[in-house]
Amino acid sequence: MLIIGLTGGIGSGKSTVAAALEAKGAVVIDCDALGREVIAPGGRAEQAVLRAFGPDIAGESGHIDRPALARAVFGRPDELARLTAISHPAINDELAARLDLLPDDAVVVLDMAILVESNLGRLADGRSYSKVVVVEAPTELRVQRAVARGMHEPDVRARIASQATDEQRRAVADAVVVNDADMAALAGRLDELWVRIGEWAQAGK
Repeated sequence: MLIIGLTGGIGSGKSTVAAALEAKGAVVIDCDALGREVIAPGGRAEQAVLRAFGPDIAGESGHIDRPALARAVFGRPDELARLTAISHPAINDELAARLDLLPDDAVVVLDMAILVESNLGRLADGRSYSKVVVVEAPTELRVQRAVARGMHEPDVRARIASQATDEQRRAVADAVVVNDADMAALAGRLDELWVRIGEWAQAGK
């Protein structure tokens, strides 16, 4: 099994790349979605987060109110670290369960915004992504894309400032996909990437 970590900042087009790789035959696991699942009702981390943060983050149903939880950690690094210490191991446990269901020859892409900033994708049983693909685009283009999706420009710039830099991502990259043009240009670059992924898979056998 080839496990690839796919990352890129807001507006880079990471999700577009993930969808294209899925169309080519990869199994894509959205780690952001797993993050939401583990604190949802019955999720692996729900009760631990409720115990850690108390009734202020619970809705009328007794389950986690995500906006309330976001307010509890926003701008508070210590509280965010406390949440991460609970939720990230749970995400990795859920990820391990998903990987267990896949065939040995699967090409798995872990779609995660915070690959550089976290231990997501590095599992307790020793499994981990062995290759990293980074999606890049110029900052102003990323801002334009995110604003076009409905975000406010100051929020986009704050998000970019809080994420890993292009230099930090490149330092761990095995391949960089530059998404600074139209979809036709991106498609050509992804065709080249898919060939490389096939070579990685063969080399790992």
